Amino acid sequence: MMRSILVGILVVVALAVGWMTFDWYRVQHTAKAFGAPFELVQGNGEPITQEALKGHPSAVFFGFTHCPEVCPTTLFELDGWLKTLGDEGKDIRAYFVSIDPERDTPEIVHSYVTNVSDRIVGISGEPEKVMAMAKSFGIYSKRVDLENGDYTMDHTASILLLNSDGDFAGTIAYGENPDNAIAKLKRLAKG
Repeated sequence: MMRSILVGILVVVALAVGWMTFDWYRVQHTAKAFGAPFELVQGNGEPITQEALKGHPSAVFFGFTHCPEVCPTTLFELDGWLKTLGDEGKDIRAYFVSIDPERDTPEIVHSYVTNVSDRIVGISGEPEKVMAMAKSFGIYSKRVDLENGDYTMDHTASILLLNSDGDFAGTIAYGENPDNAIAKLKRLAKG
């Protein structure tokens, strides 16, 4: 009798552990889009939403056109890495989102980005909407006033990598070894 009770308890415990493991795995591996829904404007004047980040892998960088070093360097490097990948990276879409929408209109962002790359899409929009998107993506940005009345922007300097479900897949840090960056983009492309 005691043995039957013990076996029954072990079966119940095994079922409970099995269910908890299954539930944990399901939650961890259920695709969910990164960030919150957004509605902004591409450099060409067309609207863009979070749906643009689904159905293909994406590389998203937040910056601004008055940036003296980090932003132009990152755009130039990202364009070069995508060219190095060639056909292997043809499905990766790349985006530059301005964190300074007061100065960076969609037209200005478009001009800035297309001077560097035809693969990267510039994005801007209403300041509140841009900042809400940046915040939902975990991007730090802060206006820093300068003595001459001008200002600059402090911001996160990493490229966010999103899988084809729009979910976070990693980052490429500013100044990262180019071979590592290309390897991360290859993994992203393979999905």
